[in-house]
Amino acid sequence: MKKVAVLLANGFEEIEALTVVDVLRRAEVNCELVSIQEEFVTGSHNIVVKSDRLFGEDIKTYDMIVLPGGLPGAENLAKSTKVIDIIKEFNKNENKYIAAICASPAMVLSVAEIEKDRYITSYPGIEYEEMLEKSNYVDELVVIDKNLITSRGPATTLLFAYKLVDVLGGNSIQLKKGMLWDMIEEEGKD
Repeated sequence: MKKVAVLLANGFEEIEALTVVDVLRRAEVNCELVSIQEEFVTGSHNIVVKSDRLFGEDIKTYDMIVLPGGLPGAENLAKSTKVIDIIKEFNKNENKYIAAICASPAMVLSVAEIEKDRYITSYPGIEYEEMLEKSNYVDELVVIDKNLITSRGPATTLLFAYKLVDVLGGNSIQLKKGMLWDMIEEEGKD
């Protein structure tokens, strides 16, 4: 079974972290909240979450790491040398995935220096595009470039999570149906 670590730092965007965990667990993917500092982590909207585990050497055994956005959460991930090191290591392995949403593609991936010539999206704004100036910035909701998956922000979190299910070999179609996503797609056609 695939293993996913959603990395948490104080100030993380709650909807981006918890929605990904919820969707992946519904898809029967082993997904854990991994704190880079303490067991309890406070989100950007003051929601306190108990992590499943603390960041350690075993992070290398995971198949995917997910970097939620949020401020100052993305900044705190970017300041962590252990987070930057694991991103670089995962980037070298085509069987390991890096997923980042909202501010994290710009703030964290650029510090890890893995964005060069990659197709990436992030939270909209010129400051984020400038951080990703070495990348091929794409104005799309979810972007996949080899082992890198990026997305725009809170409103795109379900799409992002469903794409992660597919990338990990799951079936997002059945999951979307069970979660009534088809009703939203139908509504959007009007």
